[in-house]
Amino acid sequence: MLSELLVNVDPKELWRTFGETIYMVGFSTLFTALLGLPLGILVVLTSPGHLLQNRPVYQVLSVIINIFRSLPFVILMIMILPFTKFLVGTSLGVEAAIPPLVIGSAPFLARLVEVALREVDRGVIEMSQSMGASTWQIITRVLLPEARPAIIAGITITTVGLVGYSAMAGILGAGGLGDLAIRYGYQRFQTDVMIVTVVIIVGLVQVIQMVGDRLVLHFTRK
Repeated sequence: MLSELLVNVDPKELWRTFGETIYMVGFSTLFTALLGLPLGILVVLTSPGHLLQNRPVYQVLSVIINIFRSLPFVILMIMILPFTKFLVGTSLGVEAAIPPLVIGSAPFLARLVEVALREVDRGVIEMSQSMGASTWQIITRVLLPEARPAIIAGITITTVGLVGYSAMAGILGAGGLGDLAIRYGYQRFQTDVMIVTVVIIVGLVQVIQMVGDRLVLHFTRK
């Protein structure tokens, strides 16, 4: 059935939009990890009773994370259009979708990283402190290695979410499979295009989840 649907879809347009989706999701995942991972670590370290306990900093970070997590992605995209245009020089296209994707996903990943780090046995941390380990050594040699499988699982969940966000970004002309589905599947009533894009998005999610699960299993064994 899928092969019959593909006959009515322009292969060049399909490959182009698929490449745009991979580009958006790939770079957004990278920048989300670079922002969300340190943010999650900082939230944990400054929380009450932890290594760098600082209640004001912890409360401010928590409020900021909660605010951005509560905003629907489409509204967030519209809200930060001026910032996006300032950052990348345009408010349309693939590049313009990356800043809102990162800003919308980094707080979510930060919370997942926070949960992963809080599951690390406090006894291991206390033992490291008693042996004279510095805060940096505890972070890099105790917290992150112990929480690595859970962090990888969190990044996998975030990446899957970014696939969905990238499809929604098509509403504002950001390109990708979502844009293809809206322009042809919805506006031109071409159901076959809509079905093909949905199948490809679902397949992409399955691949991402499978790779993430394999990595989690690999590092859990270690």
